Amino acid sequence: MSKTFESINKHMQQMPDIQDAHVLVVDDEPISLEVVSQQLKIQNITVTKAVNGNDALEKIRNGLQPDLILLDVIMPGKNGIDVCKELRQQFSSNELPIIMLTGQDQISDIVKGLEAGANDYLTKPVSNNELMARLKTHFHIANLSKSLKRANERVENQKRELEIRNRFIKKTFGRYLSDEIVKSILDTPQGMKLGGEKKNVTILMSDLRGFTSIGEKLEAEEVLWILNNYLRKMTDIIFKYQGTIDEIIGDAILVIFGAPFTKSDDACRAISCALEMQIAMNQVNESNQHMGYPKLSMGIGINTGEVIVGNIGSARRAKYGVIGSNVNLTSRIESYSLGGQILISEQTLKACDQELRIDNKLHVMPKGLKKTITIYEIGGIGKEPDLCVCLPPKQKLSFHRLNNPYQIQFSLITCKDTNSANCIGEIIAASNNSHLISSSVTPPPLCNLKITIIGDTGQIITSDVYAKVDDGSIPIQPGTFVAHVTYMPSDINLGMFEK
Repeated sequence: MSKTFESINKHMQQMPDIQDAHVLVVDDEPISLEVVSQQLKIQNITVTKAVNGNDALEKIRNGLQPDLILLDVIMPGKNGIDVCKELRQQFSSNELPIIMLTGQDQISDIVKGLEAGANDYLTKPVSNNELMARLKTHFHIANLSKSLKRANERVENQKRELEIRNRFIKKTFGRYLSDEIVKSILDTPQGMKLGGEKKNVTILMSDLRGFTSIGEKLEAEEVLWILNNYLRKMTDIIFKYQGTIDEIIGDAILVIFGAPFTKSDDACRAISCALEMQIAMNQVNESNQHMGYPKLSMGIGINTGEVIVGNIGSARRAKYGVIGSNVNLTSRIESYSLGGQILISEQTLKACDQELRIDNKLHVMPKGLKKTITIYEIGGIGKEPDLCVCLPPKQKLSFHRLNNPYQIQFSLITCKDTNSANCIGEIIAASNNSHLISSSVTPPPLCNLKITIIGDTGQIITSDVYAKVDDGSIPIQPGTFVAHVTYMPSDINLGMFEK
């Protein structure tokens, strides 16, 4: 806005002189009309003459656009006051100044003329100095008015452009950011500047299990349908709990609770959000099955800590997001989760002041840390039944021995020390999506495996089974370990492992 008024001041300093004016002189007395016209022409002012009121109005109707009108009051037909009234219906006093020309004894007509909308008056015979002074004053006032009008038009145009821009931002970023975040970006003058601040936030990261393998077996349109169906449901829940979606990378979602607005219940809202997301997977899978697509399972990790949050990027491309070691730790915690699990850090547990249902406690050493940390598997939040968000109670595994164990080969794919060599083993017992495996090689707890299942005649049944080694809480015999399947092709019957 200040720039607009600077331009007005600049325009005033550079306003054209009165010689650039165009004046319409209206008088039925030829001598008076000629005298006034000559006075103006001496000053190099453009003059148009009108011999009466009707003549003046006809010229205006035909497109004449004078900067000012000198209008005699007493004329035959339409007098000056009637002409002034008619002109004021079309032009304001700022758009078209009108100076009435009156005789010495026409004081009452001066009042009528001003009431009709005239800007000023001059008495005849007109003094040249007084005429020039009045013209200069009203010409400059009119120019200033026009400048202000143009400035207001520019401001209105800028407002319309800003509204269009804001609608675009809301429509575009509103799909990823909550209404609060978008409003902050639009309302805060520095909202779109690069830079950030250190804040204590709670970070949620979710990821689908085995989605890459699913995508390799389906057409692109089918993969996008599955992914969009999943993300649509998750996004609604995230926004319900006022989370900010920092990233959607394929099937992985990174969400912030506590930026740009910190609240006392950030950790609690993150946990409630995660629980509702896991519950909603039932609806996602119902839609998938209705379309003939495979079921999905999702793991979630949550962590609380200090990060740098703000607009990250360049002047051409920037995003509102977070960086820092606590983001990496959230990713590590999520990597320990099975499909359907929610794992949180000890910092998140301490930050949440609501009662939590803790289904399990794990001691892990994520990559990049020098000491073991404790993470917790969460199954519910809240005391009151109507306020509690919870998952179905965990059922104890009951393994069934297989009469004919299946031969397998497996490799460790995401442990601290990656080992791509195939190891030999047997599936000797099963319980739904968990298998008891006998092998001379015992993988570390929570390590991810890729398993190839081999049939009786040596044929490969499938080489696309992914599993995570149990955390060690299930009692087993030496030389065995439990692997929880995170992904198995839909055409492989899980019941083949049952007795």
